[in-house]
Amino acid sequence: MPELAPYAAQPHASRGRRVPEPPPEGRSEYQRDRDRIVHSAAFRRLEYKTQVFVNHEGDLFRTRLTHSIEVAQIGRSIARVLGLNEDLVEAIALAHDLGHTPFGHAGQDALNECMRDHGGFEHNLQSLRVVDHLESRYGAFDGLNLTFEAREGVLKHCSRRNAEKLGEVGARFLLGLRPGLEAQLANLADEIAYDNHDVDDGIRSGLIHLEALEEVPIFARHLREVRVAFPELRDRRLVHETVRRMINALVTDLTRQTRANIEAARPASIDEVRAAAALAAFSEPLRAEQQALKAFLRHNLYRHYRVVRMTFKSQRIVRELFAAFLSERRLLPPEFQRRGEHDLPRAIADYIAGMTDRYAIREHRRLFLVDDGSGN
Repeated sequence: MPELAPYAAQPHASRGRRVPEPPPEGRSEYQRDRDRIVHSAAFRRLEYKTQVFVNHEGDLFRTRLTHSIEVAQIGRSIARVLGLNEDLVEAIALAHDLGHTPFGHAGQDALNECMRDHGGFEHNLQSLRVVDHLESRYGAFDGLNLTFEAREGVLKHCSRRNAEKLGEVGARFLLGLRPGLEAQLANLADEIAYDNHDVDDGIRSGLIHLEALEEVPIFARHLREVRVAFPELRDRRLVHETVRRMINALVTDLTRQTRANIEAARPASIDEVRAAAALAAFSEPLRAEQQALKAFLRHNLYRHYRVVRMTFKSQRIVRELFAAFLSERRLLPPEFQRRGEHDLPRAIADYIAGMTDRYAIREHRRLFLVDDGSGN
């Protein structure tokens, strides 16, 4: 690994793990974090959790797993240039969606509504809950026992009420501090991957079209460049080349602006990064273009009638599953029945949040159809 900058997260200076462990041999603390995430059941389930399109709608659309890998690739590339810890960026990127529900944000909104009187539901907090408590792989502790630095990166957002319950990892939300640069970078790499790949999937699905996207400045500019460079290019290759250039422009801008911010603030350690204003950032012109792209996707893709229809069905599945389990705990698998003895709504939320799209659909059929064809 290239030499780390002084403001990077240093594995030997980590704030440690919730349960102390002997240091790993042949790998760093953050490499151990990454490896534990990759081997977790929650990470494997991301293959069948979607972002916009439900899993059965097509094999070529992004899933939470492919999205997380793309975030890790973008984050590592920028981290290398800035002298940050690539392994920590990768660990945060791979773990950031572990707590996401089935059916993307539609599922999260429905589950939060169901949990309104029971503490609410938020996927960042659920991702931390997965790595701290819900994974069951190790004899010495619950969860994955990740380093503090990985955990602070997973917890991107948190209400003051929840932060007060989380101890050290929630303290920055009470004190007005930032996470380390690796966490800041992973968060923005997530934005780059999410927006640009939704453009790609939206065109692939036929829900958005090139003609409409030509009204979006960042897309239009790069589409013109592609048409000048490759006048014979058509269809998928034209889209891929345009999206590729958009991603490159955002990555380059994020790298340059973050470097400039670091040079201005001159942090000498990760703690000085935490005390400074946010250092990882886009320039104002690129941020404005990115916001215009987000607005286009919100109005033309996420609110498209076909997506709204699937959102309606998905949220109905989540709400009806929750209501059924709340009315009769014995419908839950035995492990969650036991958890429900102490806090039934939270146990139900844990169970539903851990479902894949197709598992949630099957579970709904098993509970509500007289004959679901499975014999169960």
